[in-house]
Amino acid sequence: MNLPSKQACVVIIAGEASGDQHGANLVRAMQKKHPQSFFCGIGGPALRQANVKILVDASELSVVGFTEVFSKTRGILKGIGMIRNLLKSLQPDLVILIDFPDFNLHIAAAAKNLKIPVLYYISPQIWAWRQARIKRIVKLVDHMAVILPFEAKLYEEHNIPVTFVGHPLLDALSPVMKHKEKTGVKEQHVIGLLPGSRENEIDRHLPVMLETADILKEKLKHVAFVVSHAPSVESKHIGAIIKDHSSGLPFEVVSGGVDKVFERCDLVVAASGTVTLQAAIHGTPMVIIYKLSPLSYWLGKTLIRVPNIGLVNLVAGKQIVPEFVQHQANADNIASAVENMLDGSVDLDRLKQQLLTLRDVLGGAGASERVADIAWGMLKSSMVSR
Repeated sequence: MNLPSKQACVVIIAGEASGDQHGANLVRAMQKKHPQSFFCGIGGPALRQANVKILVDASELSVVGFTEVFSKTRGILKGIGMIRNLLKSLQPDLVILIDFPDFNLHIAAAAKNLKIPVLYYISPQIWAWRQARIKRIVKLVDHMAVILPFEAKLYEEHNIPVTFVGHPLLDALSPVMKHKEKTGVKEQHVIGLLPGSRENEIDRHLPVMLETADILKEKLKHVAFVVSHAPSVESKHIGAIIKDHSSGLPFEVVSGGVDKVFERCDLVVAASGTVTLQAAIHGTPMVIIYKLSPLSYWLGKTLIRVPNIGLVNLVAGKQIVPEFVQHQANADNIASAVENMLDGSVDLDRLKQQLLTLRDVLGGAGASERVADIAWGMLKSSMVSR
């Protein structure tokens, strides 16, 4: 695709760890086509490494829950104001928004007022809750690139330009490995604990996961545990929680990507989110949990319109792995579910195959390239008309 000779200028905003990585992959795909393009905005270490000029670090903004957002209100408002001013002064050719709707829809409104085209990559979960948001999206978004197969129909029904691009997790699949083959220790089970990628998630989930580990250690003769360390959280934060809540059981903290955890584990206990899909496409059985503040949980319960919280179960169209929410996400329930999976009560081989079939449902590899093609089509139109 031929672009005008002027340098393309793109503002990209990713407020969470997964969006940061997907955004970085998208930027690299766009840079392959036009290396001289300029990118700036909000993100984390992955976007920095992709040569995006980061104006606000995503760690200052990312929270989950209604009440939890108040802890970062000042940073969020500052970030919105900064990006609004940036759009006015820079007049970019395109704005790319990645998930993070409570922030990004404000930016979409600012871009629309300035007649800057908006590409939204990774849809807000309007299919689950707050469906009224789609009325704002109709007015503010020029193209929606969705990563879950059932999302496209919803936008098509509202005449919003939409493309199902497949899930970006499929762009970098590693071979499915088995712990027993790798170590030769036939008796030992290795269980991964994946508490989340934000500090407030880890504060809620890791203590109950550690308590679960203590119960399992008593019930199972040979078991080891590894804790996933997301790059968006300082390792000392996880270390302090382990020190405060563990009964002395040794835990190995694994950094450098969650794939390393899947390669080593027979099963994981995971906080609900994108990581559950990562586990599925690696064929790793899981128990899904999630906890919020009491008020956030109550508000969410009144608004959520889907039968399950886990993306794995939602994409499968039925519950294929256990999930525990709020007060049900306690150590006894989680330990019991894990034990059932490991003692033969659950056909793990069949479950692994069910999980691996989700790869086909989620679309093939190449999501970043497909979104890059959409972005450059929008850029060409924008740069010619401005």
